[in-house]
Amino acid sequence: MSEKTSEIAELLRPTVESLGLDLLGIEYLPAPGNATLRLYIDVPAGGEGGEGEPRTVTIDDCETVSREVSAQLDVADPIPGNYTLEVSSPGLDRPLFTLEHFARFQGQEAKVGLKLPQEGRRRLQGRILRVEGQTVVFELDGNEFPVAADNIDRARLVPDWAALGLAPGRNPSQKGRGAAPGRGRTGK
Repeated sequence: MSEKTSEIAELLRPTVESLGLDLLGIEYLPAPGNATLRLYIDVPAGGEGGEGEPRTVTIDDCETVSREVSAQLDVADPIPGNYTLEVSSPGLDRPLFTLEHFARFQGQEAKVGLKLPQEGRRRLQGRILRVEGQTVVFELDGNEFPVAADNIDRARLVPDWAALGLAPGRNPSQKGRGAAPGRGRTGK
């Protein structure tokens, strides 16, 4: 995380938390003319919605955070020039920003971009085995591949679409109907 990103995160974290949400992380993408500031928010662990169901981030949450944070950014003015503010839930391909995030999702698949090449790789995709100190250990091709946390540029979980029932393929409700995938009924 860059110094500017850390500065903005520390500025905004109390505001987001006062709204009953967690600030997972920030992406600051400076660009000539119009930078992008992307905030990822989540419900604190154990947060419940109606009827005891796990609560998830809603559009209303994103709008509320955007409104409150926007006002705070206007006053503090930590970003020079124009920028676009985006507030998002983590989604299924959740970004991983901290060692705690990697530890929480141990055993899951992650796609990682490195700041500096390691063993000839700038990108990798592997299962998160564990966190040891300031190092995240991945499983790549059956081998352990340790990466220093400060060499991780970006990381996201890779959703298991099949386990979620969202993998492309034949719809189980179509079973035995004889319709070819992708072919619909034609009208007269």
